[in-house]
Amino acid sequence: MKLWFVVFCLALLWVELQHGSCQQVKRRKDAGENRIRPGGKRTKVRHTKLKEKELGGKGQSLLTQVLDKGRFLRLGQNTTLSPGRAMELRCKGSKIGWSYPSNLDTFNDSRLSITQIDKYSQLVLTSPSAADTGYYSCAVVLCDGSECGKDPDRTFASYVYFTDKDNLFVPSAIHFEIVYMRPDRPAIIPCRVTSPLARVTLHKEVPAEEVPTDGTLVTYDPTKGFVLRSPSLEHQGVFYCKAVARGTPQISNKYQLLYVEVPSGPPFVSLAVSPESVRGGDNVNVTCSVLGEPEADVEFSWAYPGQDKRPVSIQDSWRLVTRGMGHTTRLSHSVLSILDMETIDFGQYICRAKNTNGETFVAVNIV
Repeated sequence: MKLWFVVFCLALLWVELQHGSCQQVKRRKDAGENRIRPGGKRTKVRHTKLKEKELGGKGQSLLTQVLDKGRFLRLGQNTTLSPGRAMELRCKGSKIGWSYPSNLDTFNDSRLSITQIDKYSQLVLTSPSAADTGYYSCAVVLCDGSECGKDPDRTFASYVYFTDKDNLFVPSAIHFEIVYMRPDRPAIIPCRVTSPLARVTLHKEVPAEEVPTDGTLVTYDPTKGFVLRSPSLEHQGVFYCKAVARGTPQISNKYQLLYVEVPSGPPFVSLAVSPESVRGGDNVNVTCSVLGEPEADVEFSWAYPGQDKRPVSIQDSWRLVTRGMGHTTRLSHSVLSILDMETIDFGQYICRAKNTNGETFVAVNIV
């Protein structure tokens, strides 16, 4: 009896061992099945969809160039195209605003057309030339009632080079340009090129020398020109740029660099009467003078006793003047002239001078 019981127990142990071994083999087989399916085919890997931010932001999916046969090319930060061939850009959105080089607006160029078509906007530039080199950008326009603005999160820009071997520099209507330098901001010598591969150097006429580009105080950006980070009186003078591409050098326009003394702000106005002593029947000039930034236009207007009742002559003018240690300012004048003073002409004369930074009123009494 005891022998039979021992044999029965050994038989149960052998069955348990065989069952565990089968399970272990089965588990190995299951693990293998996760990698290889029957027939030698690999399993399909599911890719996680990337978020818009991981793809580089919303703006990168907006601006495309239309190519031949209905193909599209997403534009990068820089794009190089050949002049003469029409450029067609598209931007997704039901309401799109565009920006492009200012020369296309200055001359009201008929080569440029913009059309809004349902879910996208189209910009077409026919017969582009080297002068059309610059930034082209689009943005979705959002409106709140009557106020509209561009969405900064859905904006994209590409700097387009129209490479022209005969024009390494972007042509300009101004052949001798004045560049005003201020101690509190960088100055830019705007000799832009039509090819990002062009090698550009900066030169001074007197004394004749090349200005070294050190990457810190003087840098070059093909989309802007040479940047003087900390301009000073030493940088005054006449400069030009030289570009070389494929062994052919070209010279840019010339640039007169002037140092500015007057800081930005509303006009600084003075008023004077000539002659100082006035009698009836005299001819009188009232002069309104403004000393300001060289490139800041000044708008004058007058209020005087005989307004709309007596004829007067008003003449506006301006000129650049040098003050102190080579500093350059702009002197603007508005002269109100009265012939044969009468009783109605005596009283208060008010000059109003306005620029982009504000306006100033100055008054003087003629008695």
